[in-house]
Amino acid sequence: MKWAAIFLVVVLAFLIILAILKGDGALQAGMKASFTQGVKLLPILLIAFFIAGFVEVLLPKGFVERWLTDAAGWQGICIAWIAGILTPAGTIVGLPIAASLYKAGAGIGVLMTYLTSLALLSMIRLPLEVGIYGLKLTLIRIGVSILLPPVAGGIAILVASKFY
Repeated sequence: MKWAAIFLVVVLAFLIILAILKGDGALQAGMKASFTQGVKLLPILLIAFFIAGFVEVLLPKGFVERWLTDAAGWQGICIAWIAGILTPAGTIVGLPIAASLYKAGAGIGVLMTYLTSLALLSMIRLPLEVGIYGLKLTLIRIGVSILLPPVAGGIAILVASKFY
């Protein structure tokens, strides 16, 4: 987390310098646009972090140990696969939930399955995709993506077993 914050600060500093060099009020316009985006997203982010916090506290340790470790095998992979599809609000909620699951002891294969499913198959995307590029292309994309989350989870288990 520390390195991600450092990277983002460096990118922000670079963009601020570019805005200053550009002149023409670019710095002020960038600050105004940033504030507007922040006001729009802050409530959603706060709700997402509260959801993640409650998931972390309320998720029974026994459930994680029985169903969400790599020892759970395909059961854990299937739960993660479906959970990624059904997570409301996509990655805004899903990423904090994944962090909570990781802290709770969920297995690496389960987490990779969940994150891949969330990224590729989240139900929140479907109406947007159908509206933008149509039902046919959406169904083709889903068809070629549907098996990728459990494959990613299996590969993650293999990689983790070799390097960790």
